Amino acid sequence: MIHLVTCLLLFGATSQSLSAATSPVAIKHIDAHYDVFKDGIKVATMAEIYTGKPSGYRIESTTAATGLLARIKAEVIHTVSEGVVSRRGLRPLTYSQDRKLDTERNVHADFDWKTGHITLTDRTGKHILPLLAGTQDRLSAMYQFTIAPPKGVAELSFNMTNGSKVDEYSYLVTPNQSVTVPLGTFNALYLASPTQPGKSKTEIWLATEQGYFPYKMTITEPDGGQFTQVLTKISFE
Repeated sequence: MIHLVTCLLLFGATSQSLSAATSPVAIKHIDAHYDVFKDGIKVATMAEIYTGKPSGYRIESTTAATGLLARIKAEVIHTVSEGVVSRRGLRPLTYSQDRKLDTERNVHADFDWKTGHITLTDRTGKHILPLLAGTQDRLSAMYQFTIAPPKGVAELSFNMTNGSKVDEYSYLVTPNQSVTVPLGTFNALYLASPTQPGKSKTEIWLATEQGYFPYKMTITEPDGGQFTQVLTKISFE
């Protein structure tokens, strides 16, 4: 059975800590749309809306299977991250990912920054873990690049949750690169996870003249299989 690949593509990059970025950029609204490919074949579309407000932020993402994948399993995944914007960028308070079909795979995370704990809820129950500074969720991590751009660093690291666990991620940062998407070719900051035998490789291209927004993301698995998320439409306010 083919499964929707959003869980692999809503990833965060993870030396300077992401939380150590400079003063955040004030953004009111971002409307972004992506196409998702598996080994060159389009399998899903993704629509995301970021809303900034005095009380904080809300990011809402909806991913829907397309083509053959939709005929096999018409999954729709709805993901929401809400929190505040601090001097270091986004600070999530809640994160949830709900599936239309595989509801047993739904997850939720509550960030308690006062007590320094994160509560994760999945099909195995509730789990309380230490909440380290700068921790992001899989959705906020992508927008943190725009709110607090990772400028002038050679390596980037932070902790990120998918709602059921928390992991640390690391990327090597290469400036003065380019990325080509349906919208055109853009200057880019290139982030790549260090190559490790038997592990997936993650690559992210941040368009430097378009607010360091992630225009393209790729995961290459150990067996050579590749998932790609490409920006097709965007508007900023």
